[in-house]
Amino acid sequence: MTPRRTAPQLEPCLRGLTLLLAFVAGQWRSCTLALVVVGLLALARALPLPAWGVARYDAVLLGCLLAQWVLLRTRFESPREAAVVLVFHGLGFALEAFKVAHGSWSYPEDAATKVLGVPLYAGFMYASVGSYMAQAWRHFDLRLWGLPPLRVQLGLAAGAYLNFFTHHYGPDLRYALTAALGLAFRRARVGFTVAGEALRLPLNLAFALIGLFVFVAENAATFLGAWVYPHQRGGWQPVHLSKWLAWTLLVVVAFLVVSGLRRWEARRTAAATAVDRCPPAADRGRAPARRGR
Repeated sequence: MTPRRTAPQLEPCLRGLTLLLAFVAGQWRSCTLALVVVGLLALARALPLPAWGVARYDAVLLGCLLAQWVLLRTRFESPREAAVVLVFHGLGFALEAFKVAHGSWSYPEDAATKVLGVPLYAGFMYASVGSYMAQAWRHFDLRLWGLPPLRVQLGLAAGAYLNFFTHHYGPDLRYALTAALGLAFRRARVGFTVAGEALRLPLNLAFALIGLFVFVAENAATFLGAWVYPHQRGGWQPVHLSKWLAWTLLVVVAFLVVSGLRRWEARRTAAATAVDRCPPAADRGRAPARRGR
């Protein structure tokens, strides 16, 4: 006869379930902007917008701008996190305009808000990656150990981003860059807090998992008609698995941009604190006033 489990034996399982649920809830909050963008794409596909004389791309942009305003007004997103979103708008639009011009993918529908063949809402898809990074940093209290020197991080991030452009004119270095990133960050660990418990994960594994999540989101976005790859012009087909690697490289760029802004903010805060604690130059060396009797 199998003995019944006692309460102490169930505690590790219950604790694990609690951690998992808290982790999923934190991830869900961190993905707020990404979920909004995908939700707007689904809504724009379901509604008869062309019959109403409204371009789908324009409607999605309007929804994204409204959502961004709400996130700021409700303080769900801080001005610093909004700045991260703005940075990724710029990086994303530059990449989109270049890729569309070279036929890597297209936005076939008409819209008033298309510039260089790219609807302006496309920047929000990249911004949602940066927003996720910024939100996750706050919700999970991220900490880092074993990072390579800053110049190595900057060089690898720049190389990963520029390779999206340069491989059209020369060799595609994504595999070499992936190997270099894996080597440079092999000792790096990311610490995070879930339900009061401190956990650690190899940073390379975190990059790959987030890249996989973005790859799944990309399949959902193309299914909803966000953009069209050449092999999808005759009807939707899954995105090629090689895009997982491309998104992982972009995740690394996003991570390094957000971590760089975090370090800059920490130094600025430390400098301001030091100034507040230091008395004015005119008061230095001055003896404290004697109290009258």
